[in-house]
Amino acid sequence: MTEPTDTGTAYGLALGGPLLELSQVGPGTPFGEVLRRYWHPIAASTEATTRPTRIRILGEDIILFRTRKGKAGALHPRCMHRGANLFYGGVEEEGIRCCYHGWLFDTEGRTLEQPCEPELGKHRDRMRQPWYPVQELYGLVWIYMGPAEKKPLLPRYDVFEDIPEGQTLIVNDAGVGGGGPALLDFNWLQHWENVMDPFHVPILHARFSGNQFTPEMALIPEVDFEYTPVGVRSTQIRTIDERSALRRVTEVVFPNLRVVASPKLASGTTNMIGWVVPCDDTSFRIITLAVDDDPEFLTKLRSTHEGRPWRELTDEEHQRLPGDYEAQKSQGDISWHSEDHLTTTDQGVSMLRRMMAKQIKVVQAGGDPVGVAFGGDDDVVRITGGNFFFDPMAPTAAPAEG
Repeated sequence: MTEPTDTGTAYGLALGGPLLELSQVGPGTPFGEVLRRYWHPIAASTEATTRPTRIRILGEDIILFRTRKGKAGALHPRCMHRGANLFYGGVEEEGIRCCYHGWLFDTEGRTLEQPCEPELGKHRDRMRQPWYPVQELYGLVWIYMGPAEKKPLLPRYDVFEDIPEGQTLIVNDAGVGGGGPALLDFNWLQHWENVMDPFHVPILHARFSGNQFTPEMALIPEVDFEYTPVGVRSTQIRTIDERSALRRVTEVVFPNLRVVASPKLASGTTNMIGWVVPCDDTSFRIITLAVDDDPEFLTKLRSTHEGRPWRELTDEEHQRLPGDYEAQKSQGDISWHSEDHLTTTDQGVSMLRRMMAKQIKVVQAGGDPVGVAFGGDDDVVRITGGNFFFDPMAPTAAPAEG
C-alpha cells in the first residue's frame, strides 16, 4: 500500500505546553523564586508620590507611596486590621493611614497608630503590615521581594556611573520597539529570550516589514554565543564592504536585563539598559534607562513602519507590517515551548534557557544565583554590549571594545 501524499496534516495534532518552570513568576514558582533574589525597578522616582499607586510585579500587588517627609514605601495592599485596600489610604508625614479605621503604617510596615484603641494601641508595636524593602537609584524605585536573609546589594551599572557633564538620565517604559503599549499582554520570557535571537532582525525588521532600522541591520550576521559570569552574550559580525565591518554585541544579564545597543548604530558601548519586569505570568513591562544629552533620545530610537509609528497603524497594517509585538504576542499568552523546533540559529535561546534552569537548581539548593553581591565593590556590573566598527582588512582586525 502506497503512503498517502497528504501525510503530516494537522489532523490529530497533540500540542504540549509551556516551560512553566521558566515562564511563571509568582511566589513559590521555580523561576519566580530566582527572580525574588534580585532587586527590580518598579517605577520612576517621580511616580512615587503622596498619592498611593497600584503596582503589580511577580504576580503580587503592592501599594507604592512616598511619605510627606520624602521616603518611598511599598506595602501589601490589604490592611492587616480588617482588609481595606491601602490604595484608598491617606499619606502623612511618617506613613500611610488606612481609610477604614485609621491605622497608620510607616514605609516598613510598623504600626504607628491605632486611633480607635486606648493610647493609640497599647500593643501596636506587635503588629506589622507586610512590606517590601525599597531603594532609589538612577531615578528609579527598586524593590526586593525575596527572603530577608538573602537580600543582596542594589547593583550599580558602570554606564550610569560618573555621568558626563551635559548628559542626563532618561527613564522610559514605552514597551516593545519603544512605541508599543507600556503594559505588554503576554509572557515576559517571550520577549527576554528574543534578545538572544539576532537572526530575527534581518527577517522581521528588514525583509518582511521593510527596513525599520538601518541598511546594515538588514545583513544576516555571523554570530557567536557565549556564557558570561552574569548571563549570555551574542557577538554579531556584519561585513559592510571590503574595508568596513560591524561588531555588534548584545547581552542578557540575570535576572531580566536586556542590553541591546542602538539599532540606529550609535558607535561604542551602549548607553542604555532595559529591564523586562514581569507583572504576572501573562503581562510585563520594559523599563529602560539611558544616559544622553538629548532627553528625547529613547523616543527617537523607536522603529517605524513605512515611516509611521507603531501606534498609528491600522489592524490591516499591523498584519502587513508586523514588528516585535505582533511576532511575540502571536506566540500566545504563554508560548508552548515544548512545540519549538530549535535549530543552530537558536543557540542563544537554548543557552539562556539552560542557564535559567541552572539558577533554579542553585536557589532550590539554598545557594545564590549569578550576579548577586553582598559586600565590597562587586556590586558594579560592567556592560559590554554595543556597536563597534572596524576595518576587516587591518593587520589586527579585532574591533576595539568600549
